[in-house]
Amino acid sequence: MRETELFQRNRHLLAFAHDLAMTAIGLLAAYYLRVGELVLSARYMNPMAETLAILLCIAGASYLSMGLYRGVWAYASTRDMMQIIKAVTITIAVFTLAVFLINRLGAMPRSVPVILWFVLVALLGGPRFLYRLIRDRRSSRRDDAHRPWTQRILVIGANDAAALFVRSLAGAHGRNFEPVGLLDDKGRRVGRSIHGVPVLGTIDDAEAVLRRLTAEGRAPQRLVLSRPPADFPAEPLRRLIALAEAFGLPLSQAPDPGDLRSATEKDGPGLKPINVEDLLGRPQATLDHSAISDLIRGRKVLVTGAGGTIGSELARQIARLGPARLVLLDNGEYNLYRIDAELRGITDAGEIRPVLRDVRDQLTIDRLFDAEAPEIVFHAAALKHVPIAEAEPRETAATNIVGTRNVADAAARIRARALVLISTDKAIRPTSVMGATKRLAEAYCQTLDLQGASREGATATRFMTVRFGNVLGSSGSVVPLFRRQLEAGGPLTVTHPDMRRYFMTVREAVQLVLQASAHGLARPGEAGRVFVLDMGEPVRIVDLARQMILLAGLKPDEDIKIAFTGLRPGEKLFEELLDPAEAPEASQADGVFVVKPRVMDPALMERALGTLERAVQDGDDARILAILANIVPGYRGSEAGTSHDTPKHGARPEIPAGD
Repeated sequence: MRETELFQRNRHLLAFAHDLAMTAIGLLAAYYLRVGELVLSARYMNPMAETLAILLCIAGASYLSMGLYRGVWAYASTRDMMQIIKAVTITIAVFTLAVFLINRLGAMPRSVPVILWFVLVALLGGPRFLYRLIRDRRSSRRDDAHRPWTQRILVIGANDAAALFVRSLAGAHGRNFEPVGLLDDKGRRVGRSIHGVPVLGTIDDAEAVLRRLTAEGRAPQRLVLSRPPADFPAEPLRRLIALAEAFGLPLSQAPDPGDLRSATEKDGPGLKPINVEDLLGRPQATLDHSAISDLIRGRKVLVTGAGGTIGSELARQIARLGPARLVLLDNGEYNLYRIDAELRGITDAGEIRPVLRDVRDQLTIDRLFDAEAPEIVFHAAALKHVPIAEAEPRETAATNIVGTRNVADAAARIRARALVLISTDKAIRPTSVMGATKRLAEAYCQTLDLQGASREGATATRFMTVRFGNVLGSSGSVVPLFRRQLEAGGPLTVTHPDMRRYFMTVREAVQLVLQASAHGLARPGEAGRVFVLDMGEPVRIVDLARQMILLAGLKPDEDIKIAFTGLRPGEKLFEELLDPAEAPEASQADGVFVVKPRVMDPALMERALGTLERAVQDGDDARILAILANIVPGYRGSEAGTSHDTPKHGARPEIPAGD
């Protein structure tokens, strides 16, 4: 250890001695450049010893104070050069002042300090960068000799991020990479080069560039985005993904600055995978932040199912809006603990109260509502996994119907300002127990909303339903499943080649839920309406699987297989956001439209729900299915689970233009 420290100290001393020697040589060189004589006359040489001593003392102090010896010559950079420039500038300024005070610069031409500045910058900086250049070339030859493979890449983007990435490839960690070109997403640098790598065209020229490189024998083996996908326009990004699949090229993202790490044959040169959530490509809805804030700030809010995917994101976003109190209700201890611990770090969250309750227990729900008196209730608790719900009709009906009724009745009894039911596209023309129970929950809240508006007007609780499709990354959804299957080496399992689903990120979905809730609460005249989120275009699940394989840096059907397993009980090929009888209307809330479903007869619903609750208590699955088939339009009970002839209504509904 002591020998190493001594060696390091000696290296610093050698560097210091080098700089002082260069300073002495620099002074002589400055005189020569000024006078033009190799051997200076006695006029200049007589005071030279005194002048040189002054210069070396000042220079040594300046070099040490500016930390020139903390850097390593092998990694000399522009920052080191800036330190050299600062040190030389201080040296020349102090030296000139000192000589002026001693002899009024009588023996020194006035231009010598200026010339000396340029000479010292060259003599101090040049050896450092020359040493780095020689070392880098040696390292490059050594790495080339031991490099097992080189992967050609085409970099998307010709900007500062791309320049930093391309430059980083010259280091040891980038030796498995060979950038063959860049594509400029703005078209301003086509025909130029960045660190020696040519800008071959724009993103629109990608196919032609790939074909040209292939013909030249320099076909890239990977496409690399120079910056996050969200920074690229959606349509060009979709074209790139389609092109990557057509050419069989993996698609990756360059690492963040400072996160570059050594390449391995397994993970490539430190590239980052691209999240499929970044590729939805839907325009961002304009949020009415003022209305959303007014909905939550200073109010007591309760979220059921707060430990689930939707419930936890609701809790996160609500906590940041400054509620007076946020009650987190869930029947899962660990999920409740996790979201509670997370929200404790949010400064505006107000009072956080986690409660371990089951929405199916009417007595405990009533007591909770009496104690907490929530003003706004978000009801996200539900059983959502279609095959499991299909196998457990009693549990599904108990949670999705009885639980919803308990929460809704409690909210109405204490006169909460609003209850917001989180619903699903599976409630439309349901073929599953899960969809049928959620449709009945919608109908019950719709009935309460209409009854309250007709009987008590604005003083009654508003019951609003927000309906949307799948959220990417939710528990039990296809994206986490695909990720686990990718980690295991495949195959990725898809039920049917034509299966389509609507997708939205959980963050965006919850933002629009809050926006729809604020919009609905401000418009009591829209009682009985259902708010439907604009989910964009439906996505084929097999296309999603192929994209995830590509984004993992692998090739579909070659590195990772896709297997089709067949539809499961209760599943449909195409989900729908609207019933054919529902005509969508634009709302003033961007990203949200409203529909008016058929209203169920309240008396019939009350009798059916009473019978259904008794069937749930008795555990009579057959009777539960029969009641759902009788009261939920389009649901055929046990026949629905095996029906594969769902009509193709996967297209996005036409929505009238707003105001």
